[in-house]
Parts: sequence; C-alpha cells; structure tokens
Amino acid sequence: MEAFNQILITISDILWGSLNSLFGLSIPALGDLPILAILLLGTGFYLTVLLRFMPIYRIPAAFGMLWKGRKAGAGEEGQITPFAALMTALSSTVGTGNLAGVATAITLGGPGAIFWMWMTALVGMATKYAESLLAVRYREVDENGNFKGGPMYYIKNGLGPKWKWLAVLFSLGALASAAFAGNMVQANGIAEVVNENFGAPNMATGFIIAAMAFAVIIGGIKSIGAFASKLVPFMAFSYIAAAVVVLIMNASGIPDAFRLIFHDAFNGHAAVGGFSGAVIAQAIRFGIARGLFSNEAGQGSAPIAHAAAKTKDPVQQGTIAMLGTFIDTIVICTMTALVILTVSGNFVGVDANGVEHAVNHAWQSNLEGARITSAAFEAGIPGGKWIITFALMVFAFTTILGWSYYGERAISYLIGENAVFPFRIVWCIFTFGGAILSVKAVWTLGDIGNALMAAPNLVAVLLLSGVVASMTRGGEYHRKIQPHDDSAHAKGLHDVDA
Repeated sequence: MEAFNQILITISDILWGSLNSLFGLSIPALGDLPILAILLLGTGFYLTVLLRFMPIYRIPAAFGMLWKGRKAGAGEEGQITPFAALMTALSSTVGTGNLAGVATAITLGGPGAIFWMWMTALVGMATKYAESLLAVRYREVDENGNFKGGPMYYIKNGLGPKWKWLAVLFSLGALASAAFAGNMVQANGIAEVVNENFGAPNMATGFIIAAMAFAVIIGGIKSIGAFASKLVPFMAFSYIAAAVVVLIMNASGIPDAFRLIFHDAFNGHAAVGGFSGAVIAQAIRFGIARGLFSNEAGQGSAPIAHAAAKTKDPVQQGTIAMLGTFIDTIVICTMTALVILTVSGNFVGVDANGVEHAVNHAWQSNLEGARITSAAFEAGIPGGKWIITFALMVFAFTTILGWSYYGERAISYLIGENAVFPFRIVWCIFTFGGAILSVKAVWTLGDIGNALMAAPNLVAVLLLSGVVASMTRGGEYHRKIQPHDDSAHAKGLHDVDA
C-alpha cells in the first residue's frame, strides 16, 4: 500500500509540478506556482483580453439575467432553469476552500494574497464564461430527452473525432475528481466535524449522509437543481449575513484590513507571531493558487451543469455562469478574509524559536486552515464557532451533490446512459466509505483527477476561443441555436461569424 501511495504522489508531483521544481530553476513569484495554475491563469487573461474585458463590465447585466433566469422562457429547451444551473454549479464550487483555503492563503502568503485572489477571479470569470458558452453551444440531447454537455462534448462536437482521446481523458479525470475529492473527502470532513462537536460515530454520520445524498441524486439533475436552488442561496446568504454582523461589530478594523491587503500585495509582509513571513512572491503564489481552485474556473466542472439549462442562447448562459466565480471568490472569499483580518482577540502564536506568545489575530496564531476562520468568528460574535461548523457541513454536503452530477455525466459519456443508475448507487457507497475510512491517498487521487480535468479542458477552450469570441460579438442570429440539431456538431464546424 505504501508503494501505491508513493506512485500516486509521484504522478501528482509531475502533474502539479512548478517550473522551479521540475526543471531546477529559480524563477521568483510564478516559478513556484504549479505549471497547471499558470496555464489556468494565462488562459483566463487571454480570454479576458480577447473578449475586450466584457466579463468584468457585464457583471451588473449578468445579475439581471440571473434574476430573470429563475424561470425559463417560453419554448426554451433544457432540463433546469438558468438560475438552477448556476446554483447547481455553485453547490460544488462553494465549499471548504472558501473557509479553509482563504485562511491558508493569508497564513502562507500574507494579507496581500487576497488581492491576487481577486485578480485571479476577475480573469477566471472569462474562462468560466467561455467554457459554459461552449457547453450550451455543443451540447446534445439523447433519446430520453436528457441534455448532455460539458468539455467532453465540446471537444467531441467542436474539435472533431480526432480529439476524442482528449474527451476520454477529461472524463476519466472527472470521475476521479468526483469520486475522491468531490465525494469521499467531503463525507470524511462532515463526519469528522460531527464527531468532534457532537460525539456522533463516523459510521452513523456516513449512513445519514449517504441516505440524504441518495434521496436527492436519485432524481437526477432536476432533483439536484431544485434542491440546490433552495439550499445554496440560503447557505450563501446566511454565511454572508453572519460575516457582515461580525464586521459591523468590528468595523473599526476594516480600513486596516484593506490597507494590509493592498500594501502587502506589492510589498510582502514582515514576520510576526507564528507567521514565518511572506514576500511578494508568496503573496502572488498562494493568492493565485487558492483563488483558482476555490472557484474552479477552467477545471471544466461547472459547464457540465450549465449545459442542462433551459436556454437557446449560449452567450446568455455563459454570462450567468461567470457569476459563479464572482460570487465564490469576490463575495464569499472576501467576507472570510475580512473577518480573519479584522477581528482581534487573545490568540496564541509561536515565534521562530518555538516560544509561545500572545498575538492579536487568528491568522498570526498557531492554528491552521478552517480553525483560523472558526477562531476569528468565535472571537467576533458569540457562537461564531457553530456558524463555521454548520457552514462546513452544508458546504461539504452540497459539494457531494454537485459532483455526483459531474461524475454521472462522465460515466454516461464513457459507457452510456444505462450506467447512470448503477453509478448513483456506487456514489452513495463511496459517500459512506469516505465517512468511515482514512482518506490519506484520496486527496492525492483527487489532485490527479483535477489535473486530468483541467488540462484537456483548457486545451479545448483555447482551440475554440474563436467560436467564443465570434458568438459573443455576433447578433441574436449567431447567438441562438437549436440544441437538438447535431448536423453541424457532428462535422465539428465553427459555424458562427463575427
């Protein structure tokens, strides 16, 4: 087993290696960032420029489309409303990374990491827009009326048969990410939180989680979309409201928090308390890395959900889809960051010599990950610890639901629609297993799956970027399509003109 774990670690290190580690270089800042992260960031920046910064200045219009998208228009074909599609995508995107990931970014990269997280989200919106537009443009409808789309389908229908191997590679990566990072790790996190706070055995928690998941996913995307449409907005607004209350009670520290973020983004942060010290390179590295993999822009997961939306307008759905990145990072992650940086209290830090001493902020203490966020909330508002406990449980559970659909679409592409129902059963067994088993190797398998998803997807998005630009700049005739008409899809034609 140890040899198997080592093989997995080696594969993961290659896929997630940096220029410095793989080639023995000493490039500052981005040199220590995984090559895949550079590809994700570069793709987002390229698309932002190609689209003439449309994803940024169209944010207000996108919220208007989202509000109208609560109900599908007359004659629109799909399985769920545009609003439900975004909520389904957010159910898998908004997760523990919004709590633990932000705290880790600040601890390792300093407050300036948040600035680079914002920049990453702004260019990531273009990637999310492009991949979701393509998902609707090249989706298919099977004999049962199920709308199927995502990277595997825009690779197949947009790039042609010779790229089928790339679609298969993406689907295999999606299965690995879904089963391990999107399911077992989340179930284990819920079980551990429940055990720590309520003393419930992991086996009992695992059974309950699996049963609840089965009750939702058995109905497919319509059931998941309906559930997500109710729970995700409640989940997000509740967390944001709690953060706002904490910030109001600690309003005097907000200006200093913003000063720290903008100052340290370009000047680094001096060592203080248990914080080892971060320079500009670390702020860039950890801000970009945590931002990219918090909002999943470019990973290819969200467009699978958006492909099921009731719409004939890929541009409109892509515009709604890009709000997922905005809400996840610019809104929710920012709330977490401000609470961590604003709230002061009596915390324990450790200096370079291992000597404990008092510090003012949780991010300067010897705590790690989500415990930093939990400690900051607890110091900011009575019962703050329970807010984070509940948020972690709900975030993780909705992630299990969202990723179940992504895995379902991947297995359908690889084997066929008949494999979907057995997959749902196996999915719930994995959920139970994740709650009771050690997930030491699971994280590594999930990392490998994430890389195998992102790389093929980014290649496809870049190759089809001309279609994205053409449809975006075109009129209504070029934007709207008949999703069941596969005549052009089968030829792999880029049949839209500017």
